[in-house]
Amino acid sequence: LDTFAEAFAVNGTRLIITAVNHRWAQTAADEFCGLATSVIACKVEAATERQLSADETPDGRPGVAVLVFAFGRDDLAKAVADRVGQCVLTCPTTACYDGLPGGEKERRISVGAALRFFGDGNQIAKKLGDRRFWRIPVMDGEFVCEDKIGTLTGIGGGNLLICGVDQAAALHAADTAVTAMRKVAGTILPFPGGIVRSGSKVGSIYKKLPASTNDAYCPTLRARTKSALPE
Repeated sequence: LDTFAEAFAVNGTRLIITAVNHRWAQTAADEFCGLATSVIACKVEAATERQLSADETPDGRPGVAVLVFAFGRDDLAKAVADRVGQCVLTCPTTACYDGLPGGEKERRISVGAALRFFGDGNQIAKKLGDRRFWRIPVMDGEFVCEDKIGTLTGIGGGNLLICGVDQAAALHAADTAVTAMRKVAGTILPFPGGIVRSGSKVGSIYKKLPASTNDAYCPTLRARTKSALPE
């Protein structure tokens, strides 16, 4: 029995994005998570964990929880600050908060602390308890953003290889698995619809490529390569 499972440590964080309604909170989250399917080429992996009701957010507004992962904490910090600055700060009515409060202080990364300079000297710091926030003036009011957010060590990997008699059968099985996995708290599936059809292998005949199509599992290559597909 082959019990191999792919699992590797990654640095991760959780953001809470709020807005006047779920539409705008989700819009900001969707923009934030763009081009974030794989650390191989996107530097980070990110997706919506779940929507949050108003009583689950720091400011009492509808929200969305987003999970973000990267191999290095420096890579994570840069990507999160860049994406919040370009995709959340820019989105009407939004605010951004730490989804991992109470974590180790030395593992926190700067978000509001990095973006506050956009206020050009007009930004205001606000401290509530041991949490610091920045109020950055924008043309619809203020963008409130937490100064720093917590990080943790998470697990990444791909562990379900689904084979079917045809494309439709395999897609149905994968889609059913996605529906089940989306119910697991603290889990994201960053590929399109939670599924990746272009499984890769390490290396390539082209020296510059770190990964290439997993030809052993491509049905159209049965006659050209050593196929691992069942008969």
